[in-house]
Amino acid sequence: MSRLLINESPIMIIPSLATKIGLNEAVVLQQIHYWLGISKHDIAGRTWVYNTYEEWQKQLPFWSVSTIKRTIRSLEMLGLVLSDNFNPMKMDKTKWYSIDYEKVQELESSVGEQQATPIEENITEESTEMTEDPAVRSIVKKEIPYTEIISYLNEKTGKNFKQNSIKTRELIHARYGEGFTLEDFTKVIDLKSAEWKPDPVWNKFLRPETLFGTKFEAYLNQQKSKKKLTVEDFNLDD
Repeated sequence: MSRLLINESPIMIIPSLATKIGLNEAVVLQQIHYWLGISKHDIAGRTWVYNTYEEWQKQLPFWSVSTIKRTIRSLEMLGLVLSDNFNPMKMDKTKWYSIDYEKVQELESSVGEQQATPIEENITEESTEMTEDPAVRSIVKKEIPYTEIISYLNEKTGKNFKQNSIKTRELIHARYGEGFTLEDFTKVIDLKSAEWKPDPVWNKFLRPETLFGTKFEAYLNQQKSKKKLTVEDFNLDD
């Protein structure tokens, strides 16, 4: 019999899961779930497993390290995988992972719905704060209203940006990491929609890449006044 046909431990894939979140994400999520099942690392009531990207790549040798990084990041953005650093030495950047099984349960309940998106509710981004014991951290949830922001953008611009776009969520996540709020996002959307929407040339720049990019703070502090549009006013990077 061929050595390529199940002579080693197979990697399990649930078709319905892969359909909802993507094939790569389904494989990695299942792999993390497997290791959580045998992990002895219980921290603050949650089981964790740790691995470097290179160590994950040894388990999934058909992918490059960059593909694994991108896939894990996608799972983090979807709120299905939680990550943290519980290493005693600050120089050790090995990430620890767990699964938000409540989010997975929500995902399961939506499987089979014709127009369901990977996560119907707003995704929660995990932030951490130190407890008295420096070796243990408690998880404090900080909600990032991805769905609300994207819906508001669609409403104001008359466009139809996807709620589950990883690229859009990464932009929103980056701005939240800088301390901006939901009110800041709605203000930028309002300001730039009023300025650009009537212009058929500049209307195309009413998109997440432009509005939520590196010029976000400049847009936020812009005064409500009409001015001549120039290329410098835009983040033109795709």
